[in-house]
Amino acid sequence: MLKVLEERRFPVETLLAVASERSAGKATVRFKGKDVPVIGMEEAVRQRPDIALFSAGGSTSLEWAPRFAEVGTTVIDNSSAWRMQADKKLVVPEVNGHVLNADDLATAAGRIIANPNCSTIQMVVALAPLHKAYGVERVIVSTYQSVTGTGVKAVQQLENERNGVEGEKAYPYTIDRNVLPRCDAFTENGYTKEEMKLVNETKKILDPAIRVTATAVRVPVTGGHSESVNVEFARDFDLDELRRLLAAAPGIALADDPANDVYPMPLLANGKDDVFVGRLRRDETQPRTLNLWIVSDNLRKGAATNAVQIAELLVQKGLLAVRKAMA
Repeated sequence: MLKVLEERRFPVETLLAVASERSAGKATVRFKGKDVPVIGMEEAVRQRPDIALFSAGGSTSLEWAPRFAEVGTTVIDNSSAWRMQADKKLVVPEVNGHVLNADDLATAAGRIIANPNCSTIQMVVALAPLHKAYGVERVIVSTYQSVTGTGVKAVQQLENERNGVEGEKAYPYTIDRNVLPRCDAFTENGYTKEEMKLVNETKKILDPAIRVTATAVRVPVTGGHSESVNVEFARDFDLDELRRLLAAAPGIALADDPANDVYPMPLLANGKDDVFVGRLRRDETQPRTLNLWIVSDNLRKGAATNAVQIAELLVQKGLLAVRKAMA
């Protein structure tokens, strides 16, 4: 998030670097070439920042986001804690940025804005222009998710296994040269939490009438998440026109020339903010149905970049004037 704030030249007058009380006064973060001392949550609340970027897990968000919102701070939260609450906006700026408004931000509850799940973000960015043109009715998605989505412990496990080093494990099985058909915990219906996020968040962001079913898989990859998506539309489409729609849509990089081996891959998406879309082809088993392949850097557009873009949109719409930002 700090890197994205710098790269996009977000107008921060003062940055507050916030962590637990045990880190306060003992650590620093680097921002715009300067070391910023880490402060605790209570001190940050007292300073009443204009924006707080939260990425510290659901329990921390549930405890502290309301405290900041009550003193007038707009919170953009990267956890799953608030996403499905009816009074919280779930926002991907290119898709539904219009839902942000002054009336909501005038209330403490409305000042907590949810950042969607990484896999959901990239999928709805690709689906949004197609839904507008053809009407998405049903989506079948299988994900191929980077170990970076689990965190540094998982990345270390993969590196240790590739180097023959014993170490702490993030997964119950080896991840190197393997795939795990499980992302997050299983729920009572047999789906994982990650799969149900794709189902429920897509409905909230795009259209509650869209039927979604998902299988989320962890793969030994760093750099981005990939998705194989099968989309059934209400209206038929022309493939060339569909390509033009995607190429012109904000946030999308069309990479669809398979004859010349041009298609989205995590290696190409790593470190970039675009959602890469390719392998466009009709599903020949039924009408009005498309197959496509979607790849995006899950730490950038799937998390940090989307959060910063929400903050940018708030500024652009005149919904707040930034003096202090907290990360």
